[in-house]
Amino acid sequence: MTDPAASLPSPHAGPSRANTRTELAALWTLAWPILVGQLANVGVSVVDVAMAGHASAHDLAGISLGVSIWNIIIITLMGLMMSVAPMVAHHVGAREFTLVPHLVRQGMWKALGVGVAALALAQLSALVFDHMDLEPHVHAVATGFVQITSFALPAFACYRVLYAYSASLNQTKPLMVMSVAALLLNIVVNWLLVFGVGPFPRLGGLGCAWATLVCVWFNLLGLLVWMRVAPAYRSTWPFTHWESPHPEKLAALWKLGFPIGVTYFAETSAFGLIALLIAGFGSREVAAHQIALNFTSLVFMVPLSLGIALLTRVGQSLGAGDPVAAKFRAWVGVKAGLAFGLLSAIGIAAGAHQIAWAYTNDAHVAALAATLLWLAAVFQMSDSAQVVISSAIRGYKVTRSPMVIHLAAFWGLSLPLGCVLGLAPQWLPLRPVQAMGAQGFWIALVVGLTVAAVGLLLLLHRVTQAHVRAGSVP
Repeated sequence: MTDPAASLPSPHAGPSRANTRTELAALWTLAWPILVGQLANVGVSVVDVAMAGHASAHDLAGISLGVSIWNIIIITLMGLMMSVAPMVAHHVGAREFTLVPHLVRQGMWKALGVGVAALALAQLSALVFDHMDLEPHVHAVATGFVQITSFALPAFACYRVLYAYSASLNQTKPLMVMSVAALLLNIVVNWLLVFGVGPFPRLGGLGCAWATLVCVWFNLLGLLVWMRVAPAYRSTWPFTHWESPHPEKLAALWKLGFPIGVTYFAETSAFGLIALLIAGFGSREVAAHQIALNFTSLVFMVPLSLGIALLTRVGQSLGAGDPVAAKFRAWVGVKAGLAFGLLSAIGIAAGAHQIAWAYTNDAHVAALAATLLWLAAVFQMSDSAQVVISSAIRGYKVTRSPMVIHLAAFWGLSLPLGCVLGLAPQWLPLRPVQAMGAQGFWIALVVGLTVAAVGLLLLLHRVTQAHVRAGSVP
């Protein structure tokens, strides 16, 4: 029988036993399969946008609007379901393996409820396109994309529970393999349905929706099969018997997960709502925004993967009763995130035009997308820092304070500033002479991400110091 804690340090193994280089190696060992899997997951959206862009500009605009709502919902779901990760990590760190199956089963009950609610919400959210001034084909593609992909949401919520369970057991390679397999399947289904290859109908942008639906369910079922036969899960396999919902455990999962879901919603909606707010500027403006957002989302997977791995490392140290090691691991992870942010900023700034042309053949769209990518280069360090720091803090089971910081940074500052700069409403006395469109919103994102990163940095310092002084986890 495989011991899920076999790779854990002995209790109270702090900085004196693990220097920065050793910790970075351990963090990367856990993070790189997550990264490959996350890149594959985002690659599904990249393939959708790229293939829709080569179908037509109107298909690209419709998919861009549909993906905007899809991303807001699934990333919020990711946050809501993330409560499983720190709780399992703490049990693994404390070697309380018998408590893990019950926690995962209750997490699945939560996922089913949340997933069905998200399905209904997505169906209703598609109605927003009826109140927007859109070309008929753009409207049809955007509405159809949201309505079709909504049936993938229950599967996605359940998958995120299994994802958190597996990562907290240090089993990240299965996540990578299944995500890559789903991406390859997505490419094939997209190609067949978007362009109508052979006997398959030419569905244009709607082919992307059907491909996404198929691949999300494939990911869930494939991961379940893998876990059922792999030795690493045998000692904590959660599906040995039926278990009804337990209100107390579900309440604990909600208490920890709800603030994370709100945090994820605050950030992703600040990006996703831009497509809806600038729709009046035309399909080219929307398409350029989606290209920049799509590529930066791909880059964002690196610090996000570091963050997921860091949450596990910090949570396991705290479960083992070693707050000194937890603090050391947290700050090593933050430094790694900042280093990557600097490298990605340089790379995006240098290759902005080439990146834009990889997505579209429209010269106007490519030029505007390159401008937005230069702005994205400016906020790379802040964006990398805030996601890694947030994950470290969640390893301490602290979720409300990061929620407040993100809400203030994105909804209190970034979105209002973006509306002023991007839309220049006539009723506002202090406004730009001319509306800046997507550029105005992206300038505001630079400000919001910087404020979030600074606030979270101060919070992490306070949290780590408090736990070290206390000598144990409250």
